[in-house]
Amino acid sequence: MSLRDKLAAQRIYLLLGGLFITSLVVSNLIFQKFFYWHPIDIEIFGSKLFEISVGVLPYPITFLITDLISEIYGKKRANDVVVVGIFASLFSLLIIHVSSLVPATPWSYVDDTMFNTVFGNTSIAVFSSMITYLFAQFIDIQIYHFWKRLTFGKHLWLRNNFSTWFSQFIDTFTIVFLLCSFGIIEWENFKGLVLSGFLFKVLIAACDTPFLYLGVFLFRKRFRLKVNQEIDLL
Repeated sequence: MSLRDKLAAQRIYLLLGGLFITSLVVSNLIFQKFFYWHPIDIEIFGSKLFEISVGVLPYPITFLITDLISEIYGKKRANDVVVVGIFASLFSLLIIHVSSLVPATPWSYVDDTMFNTVFGNTSIAVFSSMITYLFAQFIDIQIYHFWKRLTFGKHLWLRNNFSTWFSQFIDTFTIVFLLCSFGIIEWENFKGLVLSGFLFKVLIAACDTPFLYLGVFLFRKRFRLKVNQEIDLL
C-alpha cells in the first residue's frame, strides 16, 4: 500500500473513531428519556414492547463501527477505539461533575435544579454504561474475530449479527440491572425493558448489515483489499 493510501486510511480510521466516541458519550447523556416505539401494540412483563431509552438510538452505531474497524483494520485497532471511548466517557463525567458544582446565576435559563434533574444521575449512568460497554464491546470484537477466523473471512453477515446479538444482550441486561439497583428504574420494569431493549437492538443489527457490507465493499474497492485482508496503519 502506498504512503498516500495509508494516510487516507488513517484519516478514515480517525473519522470512524470520532463517530464512535460521539455516539457513545451522547448515549450516556440522554439515557434518562424513554420513548415508546409502537409498530405493534404488545405488552410483555407489564411493559409495552419497545418501550426503551433514547440512549439506545446512537448505541448500535458503535457496534457497526467496531465491526467495520475489525473487518478492515483488525482486532487491535478495534480494541484501541474501545479504550479511547472509555476515557472519553470518564472525561465527560468529570466535566459534568465540575459543571454541577458551579452555582447558576439567578437569570440562568437552566438553573441548578433543572441541571441536576437532567444530569444528576449521569455519574451512575456513565459508571454503569462503562462497565457493560467494556464487556459488551470486547466480547463483540472477540466473537467477531472468532467467526472471521472460522469462516476464513467469508459470511460477513454471520459474524456481524452473531457477535452483536450476544454482546448486546449482555449490555442490555447489565445496564438495566444496574440502573434498577441504583433506584433509577423500578424493578417492576426490569424484564420488560431488558426484552424490549434487546429485541430492538437485534432488529437494528439486522438492519445495519447491508450498511456493513457497503462499507466493506467501498474499503476493499478503494484500497484494493482481498477477502480477509486488513489494513496495517503502521
